[in-house]
Amino acid sequence: MVKVGCDLDGHLYDTKFSQPIPWIGIYIAAASLLCLIGMAADALLGFRRRKFWFPCKFFSLNATSLTLIAVALKLSVDLNTPMPSHRDQLAKLSSSAFVCTIIGNSMPSLGAMENKEILMNVMALGILVITIIVNICIQFATGVIYVFWQEHALIMFLMLILLLIMFSSALTVPTTKHFLELKYKKKYELALKECSVQTGGTIIDKTKFKLMKFWIMAHTSSPQFVMGRSPTCTASGAFCLLSALILAEAMLRSYFLPWSFRFCTGQSDYKWSTILILAIQGAAVGVGTIAPACRWFIAINFRCPKVNNTSRKMEFKVERYWIETLLEMKECPINLRIFNRRHRKLAHAAKLFCLKLCIQMQIGIVLMCKVVQLISISVVSTLLACHNLCRKWKYKLNKSDSTCFRSGTESQSDSKPDLSRFVLHLQGEEALVKVVMRNNCDATDHWIQVGESRQPNLLIKLLEKSSIMQGFKQVGAFDSDLVPSLHAEEPPNSWSLPLVTLASIALALPNINRNSVKELMFTLTESLPYVKLVEHCVDREGKLINIRRAAEIVWHGVDLYHKWLDVDLHELSVEAKSSKEAVEKLAEAAKARYERLKIENINICIKASPSHWPIKLLAANSMFRLCQTSLLSSECTSDLRSERLFEEITVVISDILGACLTNLLHVMSAKCLDSTIEEREDNVGQAVHILGKTKKIIEMLDSSEFPCFNSSRSTNIDDWRIMHKQKKNQLPSLPSSPQSDNETSFESSDLYLTID
Repeated sequence: MVKVGCDLDGHLYDTKFSQPIPWIGIYIAAASLLCLIGMAADALLGFRRRKFWFPCKFFSLNATSLTLIAVALKLSVDLNTPMPSHRDQLAKLSSSAFVCTIIGNSMPSLGAMENKEILMNVMALGILVITIIVNICIQFATGVIYVFWQEHALIMFLMLILLLIMFSSALTVPTTKHFLELKYKKKYELALKECSVQTGGTIIDKTKFKLMKFWIMAHTSSPQFVMGRSPTCTASGAFCLLSALILAEAMLRSYFLPWSFRFCTGQSDYKWSTILILAIQGAAVGVGTIAPACRWFIAINFRCPKVNNTSRKMEFKVERYWIETLLEMKECPINLRIFNRRHRKLAHAAKLFCLKLCIQMQIGIVLMCKVVQLISISVVSTLLACHNLCRKWKYKLNKSDSTCFRSGTESQSDSKPDLSRFVLHLQGEEALVKVVMRNNCDATDHWIQVGESRQPNLLIKLLEKSSIMQGFKQVGAFDSDLVPSLHAEEPPNSWSLPLVTLASIALALPNINRNSVKELMFTLTESLPYVKLVEHCVDREGKLINIRRAAEIVWHGVDLYHKWLDVDLHELSVEAKSSKEAVEKLAEAAKARYERLKIENINICIKASPSHWPIKLLAANSMFRLCQTSLLSSECTSDLRSERLFEEITVVISDILGACLTNLLHVMSAKCLDSTIEEREDNVGQAVHILGKTKKIIEMLDSSEFPCFNSSRSTNIDDWRIMHKQKKNQLPSLPSSPQSDNETSFESSDLYLTID
């Protein structure tokens, strides 16, 4: 190991200082490559899903990406490393252009952030960009950058303009989100009201029509889509494209016209790593410009549907939502402890002056973006006019084929319902309604078709064994009241815990066909995701969170290792002489674990409600009760009885699943509303996908005419147990049961129609 310090004369021994710099260059190239991969993934995802505003999913502003960006831009802030050759100077320029690409590419990600995240991330990026601009100016003065100064100056100007545009866009995000959220809720109520009075058609058609409305609303109010079609994002795309062209021009001149520059001889401390940095960052600028350029082009189409009409004038009007946040800040008093009245007046006057200046700057930036948009429209409209002329010429050559195609398209479009009133738009975006309707942005048909190709066939086959026409009567019998309680108060039931517990009992039964057991296990694996969706919707307040986690842990052990907690179910099925013995051993093991866990957690069991007991304690209590119920309901004495008990358990599981899935329509409706505006488009898409996957199940449940099978309320398993008890005792009305989502319970007189 070489020591670095002073020699015998006291001079600094610095020959080793620059040796690690090529490896630092590799570090810069690696960070740039990660940024390139993120931007490329967003571009590919946008093309694949036909989202040509290219929402930021993999490359957005956050702590991780900002750290990578800071590493990737080290060349721009390196003040004293000499960069003599032409590739060194180009690497400096590519690093500057990369800043513009990053800002333009990440602009829509502002819509996916919370207000505090927007402030922190934009401020962090602003500090980084200002630092880069200052350092480049210093390098001009010191001579580190001695060529391409015009290109650097233009890119720095674009860099500053893009940063101001990002600040301007960030100010509007909270206001637009709030406005579109209020508009979504009003349109949501209108859609529900229209669907409630709709007559005719199957339940699938009605649900699909309702989800089509929700999809259009969620799609057009998506914050990233709103940001992507805004004038500021349009202008940022144009500036980003311009910076990429400047870099391309400098690279072409340096390689094909080398005599027009005077480059210095020598080698940079980065050595061969500058070639790697230049190649990766040049590719990153090229790939990263795709999304901003496409947003620029598509946003022009949104703003000007009739692009061939070049005489159309744009209204240079700054809508109120651009300055709403600044106006609210202007009206708010200063929260500073200033006791002197004169000083308070001075502080208030200074605040008003600063905010007035900010408002004028905001108006100026928006007007500048609209001017850029107008210039862009003038250019692009000419190109599109030529494109339309070519299409007309091609149409005349294939008139007969085109006529048939057009008539088919028109008949198809005519069959589509008019959903223009559900297109959510901001002030000044009236043209968006026609564009959305013309481009047929409804994706419900696609997601339903995808869902239909992935239907849960095993679940459908199992539901055919259920007592569907008798109101799933086994739901009221799986946990008998005749079983003595292990505690003074019983915990509530969830949908999933009885299912995995019954599957554990079925797995422990001896002399059962292994293929039947495997089929049951595969069916539950296919079914539990739907059960979890229902439970998440029903248990909004999280009162059953421990019970749901207990089911997940039990199923994890049963599915992977054929173990219930630490009991080997396969070994138990081999050793047991009869099904009765197997069930008794399971009950004894559950009771023993319950007693031991209760002693270990005595303070929790005394103070907390049963729903908040430890997870394994809840699982043991459920296993004990269901085993005892099985022993009470049947005499398990022979191998024949084992097959019979297995079939009975299968029917109980199918009944519980069927009753649980009566909440499907409510789940779909809730996913369309109970989510943040940033996640709503994805949630509505998931709801449509669920409709396609469960289409046959919904038709099966609808054929039995369940009164509770609708989207206005959700039911838990204890509701069904109470309903069946009332039916058995012939009670006139259903007593109120605790609803996890604070909804009114259904009437028992209606439920008699289901059971009878």
